Amino acid sequence: MIETFDLTKKFDGVTAVNEVSFKVFKGEIFGYLGPNGAGKTTTVRLLSCVLRPTSGTATVCGYDILEDADKIRSIIGVLTEFPTLYERLSALDNLLFFAKLYGMNENEARRRIKELLEFFGLWERRRDKVGTFSKGMMKKLAIARALLHDPEVLFLDEPTSGLDPKSAKEIRELILKLSKAEKRTIFLCTHNLFEAEMLCNRIAVINEGVIVGIGEKGELEEKLFKSKVIEVKVSELDERLLEKIREITGVINVKVKGNIIEITVNKDFNLHHEIAEKVVLGGYKLKALTEKRHSLEDIYMTLIGE
Repeated sequence: MIETFDLTKKFDGVTAVNEVSFKVFKGEIFGYLGPNGAGKTTTVRLLSCVLRPTSGTATVCGYDILEDADKIRSIIGVLTEFPTLYERLSALDNLLFFAKLYGMNENEARRRIKELLEFFGLWERRRDKVGTFSKGMMKKLAIARALLHDPEVLFLDEPTSGLDPKSAKEIRELILKLSKAEKRTIFLCTHNLFEAEMLCNRIAVINEGVIVGIGEKGELEEKLFKSKVIEVKVSELDERLLEKIREITGVINVKVKGNIIEITVNKDFNLHHEIAEKVVLGGYKLKALTEKRHSLEDIYMTLIGE
């Protein structure tokens, strides 16, 4: 659906996006992560044909951003971090106004508006002025606006920023629903690593204009870390048990937190059975044995070098 080829953008000699290349597949939620000023918003502006690249190019649904800008604008929806809505107009009038800008006829527009407002739970408030809406309701309406013309690709820039936890949860659920029920391709820019981990099929991390990592969370974890942590919960423990575990080939470090033993092991060794055997045959009661995965925060911080 989206493919970039050495996409580059410079502003007065400063490189905001530097030879960025990636693919986004149909129907996936693709997370685009990075610190402030990393190049996330500039990338979206390039892909949505607001900016022209300094060099390189990209395609959206097979259309080139340099040659087919008008076509691309007609098949994408964009939610900016601070979307424009007219607060003195009702929700219905806002959407009717934007439908006209999209060139939709009134019958088609009213049908689609009803469908979207019902989907977002705003139909009963359609005649209320947007200025009376909560931030969460405004964000839902802004996403509805971006979906009016039934775009093939949806760009979302920080869709839950500034929202209370309940509203943010509702927006996340709606994003998942859009992806799963409608097979919509979603390009998600976010600082919220919890949100990215929950929603995204794959992620790319950009830092100082350069893609420093891309793939599924498990793929990135496998590439970045040479060790893994196995947690063993026992009813009681002593130094004799810890020494037996330290003797196992492949064990790097052993730490104790209460009645939980955290065992760092070489990722190439599968030691679950051997560790369990040491515990049980040593006369200790094994309550649980689990592998602790690296979080997306661990992956992100490693990729950006912090």
